[in-house]
Amino acid sequence: MSELSNKSAVENDSEPKVGLTPAPLWAVTLLGILVYALIVRSINSGGDFDPNVYGRFETPKEVQDGHPAVVLPDWFVPGRKVYGTYCVGCHQGNGAGAPGQFPPLAKSDWVNVEGPNRMVRIVLNGLQGPLKVNAVDYNNAMLAWRDQLTDQDIANVISYVRNEWGNKGSAATAAEVKAIRDATKDKGEQWTEGQLLQIPVK
Repeated sequence: MSELSNKSAVENDSEPKVGLTPAPLWAVTLLGILVYALIVRSINSGGDFDPNVYGRFETPKEVQDGHPAVVLPDWFVPGRKVYGTYCVGCHQGNGAGAPGQFPPLAKSDWVNVEGPNRMVRIVLNGLQGPLKVNAVDYNNAMLAWRDQLTDQDIANVISYVRNEWGNKGSAATAAEVKAIRDATKDKGEQWTEGQLLQIPVK
């Protein structure tokens, strides 16, 4: 009986035991070195952010020198204000317009042309009747803003629209608007698409 008991005790000692086994000291040390190296690298590289966007600065002066304020064109803020007051109700804040009602200004084939001549006329006298924008038909009316907006207001809002939402166009000037205002002072009615298409864009 004692032989069997001894044999059973030996077999039980050789079986694996349930529980946590401490990691080898070399593995813990290696892990610590890797973590430390990654932290140091992140600190020294700005977390791999583009240094033109993110830099390591010690003082507010360094921040100011390293990241000068973005300089917006003179027409941007006042143009956005005019747009938000007079245009956003129809053309929406993102310039997408309203399907079937008001045409988009964002990426519009009427906006992204060489010059602002037609846009100035539309803002001054409005637009009436069928209009095709980006191959989509619209049939509505736009109000005239000749009496509400100054030449500078119109130049600002047109410049804003021609450079917002992915549009790329030259800015309009108050002098250009004044010249068109004077040249069209006797036009009482709104423009039509056919009339505008006969006018050079620049």
